[in-house]
Amino acid sequence: MQRWDRIEAFVEVVRQGSFSAAARHLKVSGSHVSRLVAQLEGSLETQLLYRTTRRLSLTDAGTLYYDRCRHLLDGFREAETALNDFQARPHGTLRLTSATTFGERYIAPLVNDFQCRHPQLEIHMHFTNRQVDLVDEGYDVAIRMGVLKDSSLIARRLCERREYVVGSRDYFERMPRPHSLAELASHDCLLGSRDSWLFSVDGARREVRVSGRWQANSGPALLDAALKGLGLAQLPDYYVAPYLRRGELISVLDRHQFTDTAVWVVYPRHRHLSAKVRQFVDFLVERLAAD
Repeated sequence: MQRWDRIEAFVEVVRQGSFSAAARHLKVSGSHVSRLVAQLEGSLETQLLYRTTRRLSLTDAGTLYYDRCRHLLDGFREAETALNDFQARPHGTLRLTSATTFGERYIAPLVNDFQCRHPQLEIHMHFTNRQVDLVDEGYDVAIRMGVLKDSSLIARRLCERREYVVGSRDYFERMPRPHSLAELASHDCLLGSRDSWLFSVDGARREVRVSGRWQANSGPALLDAALKGLGLAQLPDYYVAPYLRRGELISVLDRHQFTDTAVWVVYPRHRHLSAKVRQFVDFLVERLAAD
């Protein structure tokens, strides 16, 4: 490392034409530059510069050494520039996973927009409602819903996610609308992958176990069953919003709606975050926050 500092000082003295100009360029003192050049000459056991009070000039050995060293130094700086460009421009393969319905409807179009900006990227998308282990399974990014449990990952909030308890008009013609969580016990509840629903009671999170004669690990299937009057379902806003607006579904127990939940982008902790992950996460946050 000392040799490189000395070579850099020598090359800049020649390029700038003086020790003081080289010192300003390198943002060090003139005496420090002079000392580095003297140490370089001492280690080489040869004089590289003629010094007078008016000017500097290269010895024959100095000319030979300068011609070689300036190319080495330029190559070193070009390598740093290339690395910085590589880090600033997304490269390689971006592997991401997301819950199926939200991913297909909202994330995939944004991923496609991102690749239009960066066509050099290779994209691998995997949609599953299974909790994926990012590190063990080799994913760069995951889109997750609700309350996060894995604190080993870095998470950024993308947008809100609200859960609605809904039923069709046909269902409520047969059954009274529930006004308390206890009344859910007398209703046909359509079950997804879990047999409990999440609510807020006096500001605290509460899970309520529900039961029914219908169950499926599919959001679209759950939505279809609710629309056809088979029972009550708890579904996120991106499933039910258009049906609520059109009056095809009716929301109940809204005062117990659990609001401390969201859609998150998560990624493993790394000391140096790659450009592809950093820029993709920023892109998602910007685009979903604007919607």
